[in-house]
Amino acid sequence: MNQTGIKAFLKRKGVHITAKTYLIDAMGAMAFGLFASLLIGTIFGTLGEKTNIQIFNTISEYAKNATGAALGVSIAYALKSPQLVLFSAATVGIAGNALGGPVGALVSSIVAAELGKIVSKETRVDILVTPGVTIISGVLTAQFAGPGVSAFMTAFGNLVKNATQLQPFFMGILVSALIGIALTLPISSAAICIMLSLDGLAGGAATAGCCAQMVGFAVLSFRENGPGGLLAQGLGTSMLQMGNIVKNPRIWIPPTLASMVTGPLATMVFHLENIPAGSGMGTCGLVGPIGVYTAMDGSANMWLGILLVCFVLPALLTWILGEILRKMNWIKDGDLKLDL
Repeated sequence: MNQTGIKAFLKRKGVHITAKTYLIDAMGAMAFGLFASLLIGTIFGTLGEKTNIQIFNTISEYAKNATGAALGVSIAYALKSPQLVLFSAATVGIAGNALGGPVGALVSSIVAAELGKIVSKETRVDILVTPGVTIISGVLTAQFAGPGVSAFMTAFGNLVKNATQLQPFFMGILVSALIGIALTLPISSAAICIMLSLDGLAGGAATAGCCAQMVGFAVLSFRENGPGGLLAQGLGTSMLQMGNIVKNPRIWIPPTLASMVTGPLATMVFHLENIPAGSGMGTCGLVGPIGVYTAMDGSANMWLGILLVCFVLPALLTWILGEILRKMNWIKDGDLKLDL
């Protein structure tokens, strides 16, 4: 089969080997898989710990145990896998997560889903061949690649965390700005933080950046989008503004500058910490503040830090900076309008 034939075959099978497919589509769906298992399990675990209601702890345990399967299925779904591949991906996700953490699940599930799609309905014994190829290729990938990629991500995450401990001011700015930007981009800041095991002060800085983007855009666009936009962005996602950012990148300046202020405040003044599951979520479903509460166990300084860093300062700073840019005519009425 020549190169043209191979391209035509892959297109027919729905295999699109692009950065968008694997770094945006797959990772974006991976975030939903994490939210439906590990993240919601963490929230229930915190509720169970603080209220001593056992059913919350039980739900938490089952939800967290389902993380690998949820990752595999969500990634296979994003790659538009047929049914047998989709269902088989649950096994692959479990193996990938066990051997290489979330990034292991990502790599093994991508390989398994794509190979499963290639063989799907190509034989008369599809019921055996498709799940067999999907599971075997995924588990082998998890065994060979999982430990290595997990070790790399852990080492890189430790580097970021240690650097934040040593240089809380500069790293507070850097981590807050970069993770906040990742949250607004069509990639998963939650998945990045979990893959890096970003906790402690670095997790607190990441939380500050994510909150600055979400609360910032919610307040900045209030005159265009009203209460509906406030809730959709403040408790949902600032990713809704990506279309408007492409049209006018200057609207990204106020929340990003706000994050560069709140980041070092989180690391140096309030010493905010977070857990990996909450670091990249911001105010989405209030998971970020809940993660801070879980990590710091409810100190008085923590509550003031959450109030100022996660809500008040992002809103105030972004609004002030936005008004300045509006007067400079860098931001015009309608630039932040959403189709809600």
